Amino acid sequence: MSIETIGDIPFDVPLEDVINRMRLGRKAPAMRSMVKELYREVRGLAKPKALFKASFTGGRTERGVEIDGVEFTSGLLATKLENTERVFPYVVTAGRELDAIGTDKNDVMRVFLIDALKELVLENALRYFERLLADRLALGTMSHMNPGSLNDWPISQQKVLFGLFGDVEKLIGVRLTPSYLMDPIKSVSGIYFPTEIRFESCMLCSRERCPKRRATYDPEKAKEYKKANE
Repeated sequence: MSIETIGDIPFDVPLEDVINRMRLGRKAPAMRSMVKELYREVRGLAKPKALFKASFTGGRTERGVEIDGVEFTSGLLATKLENTERVFPYVVTAGRELDAIGTDKNDVMRVFLIDALKELVLENALRYFERLLADRLALGTMSHMNPGSLNDWPISQQKVLFGLFGDVEKLIGVRLTPSYLMDPIKSVSGIYFPTEIRFESCMLCSRERCPKRRATYDPEKAKEYKKANE
């Protein structure tokens, strides 16, 4: 399967859902008015995108696994892909178009609301992509891992992951900074894989109030992970 890009991801979250998520209630009319204004602007500008491909696993060692002939350094990833031949590397972004929204660093509330709306665009795009991937390929239960989410799979592995796609910036407008962060920042990358038991890196991370948390912290799984890596 060749690289596939998805450029028509809709942002269709109702305004009231946005307001409820931000817990504005009825006591903040000025903030509600600002959210409505920014929501309209975001709806007009947002062009979230994704790209993915079907890749195949190869040799495995205790320290990593080959995907499309390229070694990924992560003992945990190698373990999770032990019985898996086909995986799906991906990059999803809220899009660079949202950077056109004007900000004033001195207007803290406006900066906060813009950031929250961009995050919501990304989350909505990721859910859309997940449904599309599951429906189109009939994958059933899926799990995924992201470079940098755990020490076992460092963020420097972003470069290896992006290498599977070639020029990601040309394809969907996302580039890596020298410190391996994605630009635009409201982007996410990783590898999806079919599994009988769902797994999320979040299960091993105890960080509280993480805006990108996708699963509840599991102290028992975290203990097993730590013991396996001692």
